[in-house]
Amino acid sequence: MIGALVGHFGAGAVIRSLLAIGWTGFSAICLIHLGVISLEGIAWRLLVPGTPLWVFLWGRLIRDAGSEVLPVSQMGGCVLGARVVAIVGVPGTIAGASTMVDLTLEFIAKVAYMALGLSLLVQLRPDAPIALPVIVGLGATVFVAVTFVVVQRHGFGFFDRFARLLGRGWGQRTAAGAAAAQAALAGIYQRRANLYAGFTLHLACWIVSAVEVWIALRLAGAPLGFATVLVIESLVYAIRTVAFAIPNAVGVQEGAYVLIGATFGLTPEMALAISLLKRARDLVIGLPALGIWQVVEGERLWRRIAPLADRSKFP
Repeated sequence: MIGALVGHFGAGAVIRSLLAIGWTGFSAICLIHLGVISLEGIAWRLLVPGTPLWVFLWGRLIRDAGSEVLPVSQMGGCVLGARVVAIVGVPGTIAGASTMVDLTLEFIAKVAYMALGLSLLVQLRPDAPIALPVIVGLGATVFVAVTFVVVQRHGFGFFDRFARLLGRGWGQRTAAGAAAAQAALAGIYQRRANLYAGFTLHLACWIVSAVEVWIALRLAGAPLGFATVLVIESLVYAIRTVAFAIPNAVGVQEGAYVLIGATFGLTPEMALAISLLKRARDLVIGLPALGIWQVVEGERLWRRIAPLADRSKFP
C-alpha cells in the first residue's frame, strides 16, 4: 500500500521532499519524540509512585517500539511494555493494572486532542468533507476508552464467576489473580491527583507531537500554521484509531496524510514524505530498543535453561 502510493505520486518527488527536510530536521524530530516518550513514561510512573522512573521510561520505549515497529497491533505493544516493567521488578499485577489505567488516560487525552482538532477544523475549514471520518474516529476512541473503564470496573468480577465454573483448582488460581488485579486497579484509581496529572501529561504529549511535523514542514519550505498542523495530526490519529487492528496502520497513515493534507494545500508527495519520516523516526528509535530488549530476554532464558542443560550431561 505504501509503495503503491509512493509510486502513484512519484518516488522522485517524495525523495526530494525528504531531502528538503534534511538530516537536521530528522534529528530534531527524533529528539522531540524522545522527549514525548519520556513524558509518557513519567505519566505512567505517576500511577506507581515509589518505583524508579527509569523503569517506566524503558517500559514506555519498548511499548511504543513494539506498537510501531513490530508487526503487531497497538495492544501487542502494550503487552510488551508491561512485561518489560515486570521483568525489572514491578509485580505483574501492578504492571498490568498500571498499563491498563495509563492506556485509558492516554485514550481519554486522545479524545480531548481530537476534539480540539475538530473544533479548529470547523474554524479553519467549515466546509471540509473530512469532518465525517474525524467524527467516526472520535466516536471509536470514546468507545475504546469507555470499554477500558467498564472492564476495569466490572470485567474482573465477570471473569471471576466464569473461572469458578471451570473447576475448583483452576478457578481458585485465576480468581486469585483477578482479585489481585482488581485490588491493584482500585489502589491506582484512589490516587486522583496522579490520574489528573497523568491525563494532563498525555494531552501535552499529543500536542507536542504536532511540533515535530510543524518543524519538518518549515524546514522543507512548506510552512503551515501550528493550528493547521495540529488539525492535520489530530485527524490522522482519528483515522488511525478506526484502523487500530491494522499493525502499524500500514497504508492507513499514508492515505490519511494525503487525504487530509490536500485539504490544507499540502502536496501529496510532501504528505507522504512526512508519513515516511515518522516511520523512519520510529525505526531509528525503536530498533535499538528492541535489540537491547532481546538481549535481556535471551540472557534470562539462558539462565533458566543452563542448569537444565548441565544436569542432562550428568545423569
